[in-house]
Order: sequence, then C-alpha cells, then structure tokens
Amino acid sequence: MSDDPNYSNHGDDPVALVTDGVSLASCAVQLDREGKYETALFYYIEAAQALFSAYQAGAQVPNLYEKSQEYTARAEQLKKILDSESKDSAESSPPLHTEQQSDVDRAKFLLEQAQDEDVANNIDTAIELYSQAIEICLKVTKDTSDQVLESKVTKLATQALERAEILKKTPRLHNKSIKPENVKIVPRPLGLSDGSEGKISGSVPNPNVLSPPNNVAGGYTKEEIAVLRTTSFINEREYVPFMDVDTRDRFALPVTYTDKDGKLALSPKQKKDFARWVRPDEFCDDPRMIYAVSSLSIKQTIVSDCSFVASLAISAQYERRFKKQLITSIIYPQNKQKEPIYNPCGKYMVKLHINGVPRKVVLDDYLPMGKHGELLCSFSNNKNELWVSLLEKAYMKVMGGYDFPGSNSNIDLNALTGWIPERVAIRLNSPEFDKDREFKRLIERFHKGHCLVTVATGEMSDADGDRAGLVPTHAYAMLDIREIKGKQLFKLKNPWNHLRWKGRYSENDTDTWTSDLQKALNFDPKSAQLYDNGVFWIDYESICRFYDVFYINWNPEIFSHTTCLHHTWSAKAGPKKDSYNISDNPQYRLEVKATQPSAVWILLTRHIVDKADFADNKEFITVLVYKTGGNQVFYPYDPPPYKDGVKINSPHYLCKLVEKAGTTRYTLVVSQYEKSNTIRYTLRVYATCEFKLTRFTDPYLSKFEKQINGKWSGRTAGGCSNYIETHKNNPIYQLKIDNNKCDNCILIELRAYKQYSVGIEVTCVSDNIPDSSGSIKKKTSGDFRPGYCVLQLNNLPGGVYNIMPCTFRPQQEGDFFLDISSSVPYNISKLQ
Repeated sequence: MSDDPNYSNHGDDPVALVTDGVSLASCAVQLDREGKYETALFYYIEAAQALFSAYQAGAQVPNLYEKSQEYTARAEQLKKILDSESKDSAESSPPLHTEQQSDVDRAKFLLEQAQDEDVANNIDTAIELYSQAIEICLKVTKDTSDQVLESKVTKLATQALERAEILKKTPRLHNKSIKPENVKIVPRPLGLSDGSEGKISGSVPNPNVLSPPNNVAGGYTKEEIAVLRTTSFINEREYVPFMDVDTRDRFALPVTYTDKDGKLALSPKQKKDFARWVRPDEFCDDPRMIYAVSSLSIKQTIVSDCSFVASLAISAQYERRFKKQLITSIIYPQNKQKEPIYNPCGKYMVKLHINGVPRKVVLDDYLPMGKHGELLCSFSNNKNELWVSLLEKAYMKVMGGYDFPGSNSNIDLNALTGWIPERVAIRLNSPEFDKDREFKRLIERFHKGHCLVTVATGEMSDADGDRAGLVPTHAYAMLDIREIKGKQLFKLKNPWNHLRWKGRYSENDTDTWTSDLQKALNFDPKSAQLYDNGVFWIDYESICRFYDVFYINWNPEIFSHTTCLHHTWSAKAGPKKDSYNISDNPQYRLEVKATQPSAVWILLTRHIVDKADFADNKEFITVLVYKTGGNQVFYPYDPPPYKDGVKINSPHYLCKLVEKAGTTRYTLVVSQYEKSNTIRYTLRVYATCEFKLTRFTDPYLSKFEKQINGKWSGRTAGGCSNYIETHKNNPIYQLKIDNNKCDNCILIELRAYKQYSVGIEVTCVSDNIPDSSGSIKKKTSGDFRPGYCVLQLNNLPGGVYNIMPCTFRPQQEGDFFLDISSSVPYNISKLQ
C-alpha cells in the first residue's frame, strides 16, 4: 500500500457540469444579443469549458463536444470584434455609478439585511437597519431631481417604515435569563478544558469551522489558548480565530465602511504607477462578487504573488468541476444560499487558515488603481467581478501588504482551503522521487478531487526562460493531467494570463499535435495561436526538465479521523542543538488502532507573526517518529528514528506513515535546527483509522530541580566499572527521599565534554519499601555516550541512593553538570 489514503472516486459530476454549461451558455447568448460583447465573451469561454468537462466526464447528452466547439468559435469572433473596437467604447468604459445610485444600492442592502434579521426574530437589530435604510432613502429623495428614482426610493422607505413601526409594537423578551427553545447557545471558541491534554481522533470536521477538534476534554487547554491568542497578532494586526457566530457580523452600514487598519502597503512597482484608491462602484457598472467561478478569468498583475494567484485558479477550477464550495464559502457577507454577495456598504470578511486555525480577516473594498485606469492588483477578466481582488487583498493584509515577499502554493492553498500541504521535489536522480509513481499518483488523485496541484520552475537564466517560454522561480496552476496513448501531458496556466511554453505540445508545435489528440484534449493549436491566455499543454518529460517542484494540497475529507494540538517550545527549553539530547524537545505519544492497512499523516505547522520572518525564514523544523512503544525518547539515534525528518524552513512539514492492521504506539518528537527563538506550533494528525494523540507530560516539578557542578580531577577521574581499582574513587552524591511512597520519579542527566563517553550509576543504600515494583539494587544509564547520558527512575520507593557520574576511561579530567529532576522533595549531598 502507498502512503496515500485509498478512497473511492468522487470526481466530476457530469450532470452538474451540463447544467452549469447550459446556464452559462444562456447568459452568453443573451448578452451577445444585447451587444455586451465583453461579458458575453467571458460566459462563452466558461460555457465551452463546462460542456467539454461534461463531455470528458461521460455525460450522456448528445452534441456536447460540438456545442463546446461552437461556443469557443463564437468567443474567438468576439475577441476579434473587441480588439478592433476603440478603447473608448461604451463596453470597455462602462458608465459608472453616481453617488445617488450608490446610496440606493446601500439602502437596498440595508433593507435586505433588516428583513433577514426580522425573519430571525432579532427585532432590535431589524428596527435599527430599517431606520438606517429610511435615512438613506430620505437623503436620496432630497438630493435627486429624477422623479422615477424618487418614486422608487420613496417606495423603499415606506416599506421599511411600515415594518419598523410594526416591530416597535412587538413585545420583547426582557428577561435575559429566559431563552427561546430554538435559540442555539454558541460556546466559547477557546473554552478551558478539564486539564486533560489527550485528544482522540474523530470524524473530520468542517475545516472552515473553528471548534476544539475532537478533544475529549471538550475544549482547549490554557496553553493552547495562550498560543492561539499570541499568534493572533500578525504583522501588528489582530486576526482572531473564526467562530460560527462571526457569519452574523454586521455588514449593513449607514455609511460605506473604511478599514480601521488603514490602506495596505504598496509594492515598489505599484507605487510607481499608483494613482488612487477606488471602490468597485467607481470602475464597475454592475459590480458583483461572482459571475462565474472560473480559473481562466483570473489575472495576476504586478503584485509578486504568482503562487497565490495559481492557488486561486486551481481552487476555482475544483469548485466548478466538483460543484463544491471551496473558496467562495470563505467570503462574507453571504445570501441565504450561502453564496458571497456584493456589499454596497463596502465591508467584507474572509476566513483564512492562518497559524493553526481558521481566522477572520475584516477588510474594506478599496483597491489600488493605476494612472491609466487599470487595477494594480489581481482581478477577473470580467471587470464587474470582485472575488479575485478581494481574496487577494485579504491575504495580502495578513501578509503585511501588497509588498509581498513571496510564498509557495503549499502555504497559500493551505491558507485558502485548509488542505494538507505536501512538497515533492522533482529530482530525476534522487531516490526520493519516483517519476512514474508520482505521475500515477497525481493523475488518479487529481481526477478524484483528492488534491490540488501547482508546479513551480526553479532557477534558470533569462535566455533559457525566453527560449522555453517559462518564467524562472514561478508558480503555474495545474488545470489538467492526462495520459493518452502513452503520452503523459499536463495542462498548466501562467497566473499572468499570458506567456506560454514554447516547447513540445505548445500551440506552435506542428509535429506532435495529431487530430485525434486535439479532439481528445479539446485543443486547437491554430485558435490558440490567436490569443495568449497563459494556458498551455506540456509533456511530463519537459516538466521534469524545466520544473523544480510539485506543490500538492490534499483534501482532508479523504481522512476519516483528525485532531490537533497547539503548543509553545520555549527557547530556554533544552540545548541549542539536539544532536545529542532530545529529552527537552516537545514529545507526543501517538497510538494508532488500525483494523486494516491505513494511512497516517502528521503535519507540523510553525506559527509566523512577522513579515520579516516570513520573507527570510531561518527556523528549520521537522518531526521525528520513533517506534518505541510510545515511551519518551532521550537520545536522537538510540534507537534510530523510524522516520528521520529533514529539517526545512517552510512553515509546514508533512510526515506520512503507512499502518498495518493492529495497534502501534509511536513517539513523535518536534525538532529544530540550532534553536534560539521560542516557537509556537500546531501538530495535526490525519488518519484513515482511529488514533489517540497525547503530549508527554513528565511528573517532575520545577521547584525540585537542582543542578550540581562537579569535576573529575586526579584521583576522582576513576573511569567505569571495568577499572576496579579506580572506579570507586569517582565523585559520589547521596540522594535521600524521606517518604514511604513507592511512586517517586527521579530523572538524572549528566552533561560533560563531548569527547568523553560518560555514564551514571545509581546504588541503593537503603529502601523504605523493600521489594516494591520500582526497587533497585544498582542501575546504570546503559551504554556510555559522548557528552550526555540520562537515567530515569520511575516508581522509586523512598530511601537513600548513591549517584556516581563517571567517564568510560580513567584519568579523563574535566567539569560536568548533574541535573536532578524529581516529583517529590529530596536532599542531596556530596559524599566524595
């Protein structure tokens, strides 16, 4: 079995795709008749794509392929018409909203929101919104000389007034302690638990809803609350965890909303061309949030966020293919169908997965406009459509502004969707990259809707890039992957919406495009030559030659169980390097119960709160997995890790396990290269079987910790027990536990020069409870180790014990430190 979870196909729905295509085609034809060619062109392209996808998915409807070709041909004709028209035509420069029209739009929105609150029995809120709508209507009637507009607005105001008066006479529920039976009490999002940190996996929750994920305690621990609260402050702005109640935020306002955090910082390229900040009604004639969710309409401009725009493209394509809301579900406000809507009041909220949980990002709709009337941010080819620009703005706000330092699609897609990030380096000569296996995995999983994929180029010279038609260190969206008659092909999209691949299977390659292949892929090289939209086909061999990495994000719904823990690793905890000692690293016990072969994935996410940290990430993290029966690990390579994670400077590290049937206990250790800063992180486990994740909590109390400075010198450098005459001369410390319990826990750590192999020997002098389960006569730390060793004594009875630290060979002189940790009070003194 592979390390991919093996689940049944839930791919394209051909019936839904046909319905989608027919609806889009109807819009295109109607707009075409009305002479609105630019918007009609948008719909023709989308209709053609939807119908061809239905054809490929096996829809049993005649002439789908032919209809797709027909709409594509009409789209080509419209492109020529639009190209020949003047840039000053009415279609390309639509009439803008007047201030009065904007006021009317806002009054309508307030009225709609008031009606929703009215239906929900939120009487006071409904009255307030009705009143605000009335005030705006009165303002419009006072300022306008248009009798038709005045009549329309008066009607709106009358409707709002009549309903508000009725509500004012409605009895209120004054006793706050009495709650209607149908009112759902929303719990605190970060409620305290009962102290238990064990988390049992359960059914996968909606990844867009913040809830204590399958925590048996019913909430977060105090430490987890502190972690999430601390990492809510990102680039000096607060982004609190998202709650279901946030969907009822107040979006209807009497005046247009302006973000209290101010305008976003612009990139140097934006500053060069910047003219002013504009709202949608200043450059749109019919602003809407979404006309049609499309990967083809997304266009990147001068913001350096190709990986984010590529992520938007493949998310949009997934939503269209599988008829499942993926990114449109994270934009608010929404209508009753849970679809995002244009808000003439200018306030929006976007839910992004940042620092371990979904968080809410509130923003206004101001966008940067250039000196020549062009948006200086990503946008949709349908200029009335806002979702692309607003999603980008929300992400850029969290990242510190449009002067974005750059990212990768693993990070961006995880933020947008919460899907599990995996990075696969394309290295033909590396044992970690199996070319054939990777293609098979991608083609199977992509068409089942299990994953979203982008592919990024590596470093290349400008000359090589120009010859190939590729951009160095640039992300491309993977729109399709096919294998036809042994040919392995990828359909990619450049987020710039122009500049395409020039090699094999490009539109200019006349040698490899057979008529059968063109029909199978719905690709006409001659038509493609007329219009560069940045979309192209490329063969797998060329991918492996010119591209550097696949960024794959996996749908968490393919796992039946998941849970997570949020913790802090203090810079003071343990040594800077953990190459000798990992006893102070955060450790977790993972107990997996599989009834059949199962996949278990472990995702470590470091929380980032500063733009400089994101731009130049110097923290290298990983997860080490040990098969130790779930016991704590003290030495990094004794036993050797079952999975020895490579430390990477990405915020996300993914480790994948394959489980046989049965119960297996692992120890997970968070590891960091040259730790110097406190880090906060989320450890999340996904599995196709039941499991339990528990953090190791040692029994030792900080108030009983002691460090003893010692020295081997002259006669006291006696060596190990092999040297009978001198061994007895080593330093000896006597530890006394004055109680009659048999559950005492003692941890002894010895640190010395790494060139010395060292060990610890403990001898019982007297035992207060003889023959108890933890009684010892003599116990050692085992094999001598360079510079560090540890001896753990659990269930030790009260009594007197002698501790001898020693080097392996005699006459090895030097200082040492003896660290004692204990669960109970004790006395320690030096005997010799």
